[in-house]
Amino acid sequence: MRNPYDVLGVARSASEAEIKKAFRKLAKAHHPDSNQNDPKAKDKFAEVNSAYEILGDADKRGQFDRGEIDAEGKPRFQGFEGFTGGSRGGARAEDFAGFGGGNPFGGRRNARGFSADAGEDIFSSLFGEAFRSAGTDGMRQGRARPKKGEDVSATLTVTLEEVAEEAKKRLRLSTGREVDVVIPKGVTDGQVIRLRGLGQGAPGVEPGDVLLTIKLAPHERFTPEGSNLRVRLPIQIEEAVLGGSVRIPTLTGAVNMNIPAKTDSGRTFRLRGKGLPTKTGHGDLLVTTEIKLPEILDEELMEYARKRRSAQAE
Repeated sequence: MRNPYDVLGVARSASEAEIKKAFRKLAKAHHPDSNQNDPKAKDKFAEVNSAYEILGDADKRGQFDRGEIDAEGKPRFQGFEGFTGGSRGGARAEDFAGFGGGNPFGGRRNARGFSADAGEDIFSSLFGEAFRSAGTDGMRQGRARPKKGEDVSATLTVTLEEVAEEAKKRLRLSTGREVDVVIPKGVTDGQVIRLRGLGQGAPGVEPGDVLLTIKLAPHERFTPEGSNLRVRLPIQIEEAVLGGSVRIPTLTGAVNMNIPAKTDSGRTFRLRGKGLPTKTGHGDLLVTTEIKLPEILDEELMEYARKRRSAQAE
């Protein structure tokens, strides 16, 4: 895969917000559902997602910048520094005596020398878990990693209530498989989630992934704005003039809110923590008032309005 910075079209100094913005723009532009006549759209879409998997994760981005992993997220083998071997100042068997009875790897000897398990232990201690998974598995199994199958695109439409409840939804994939998907915290409209190992597979081929696009269904009452929700609240004219307690609808049930006297139509109040869930908490509910006249105007109100008009005209 190409350099992830080049794929997303951002500089190495780009901020997290800039990387996220570039990813969303490209993911929307190359989504297979919107480019059904373009056979290359799926590959471009997968490339964009793979690039964001690295640059969108602070730890992986740091590893890539330091050269510890490649553009596909695979560990790079750095080699032994200072271990030159032979008699030119390199490591000798006796130099490792402290590892166990003269065995440089602290393991058991076999007919060919030291055991594979012993070598794996010292390699792991030197290079960490990344070497264990990327290198010694292949040494132990004696074969290369299996090829990976194609990724599969899918779309899941969810309601705001389902997002608020972090509900579980059943999804039928194009492969014929049905899976249960738990809606994650902080999910946004158009966000792409990677479901690993649920894509196309075949005998001897590692299954690909599912690239799941989340769509928020339109709501009759609430309008999402990121993690916040906006709702319009009709209030009676006497409530606007005198103030008082009013009932506010939320995704988890109605709550009471006090509005002050002389509240104008279009004034917005913020109910903290009554919006959509985020990874660290909840967004807010933005309540905008809308003065609603009674369906039948009584004579007293009409007379008051006439007097007000006359007084303003003088």
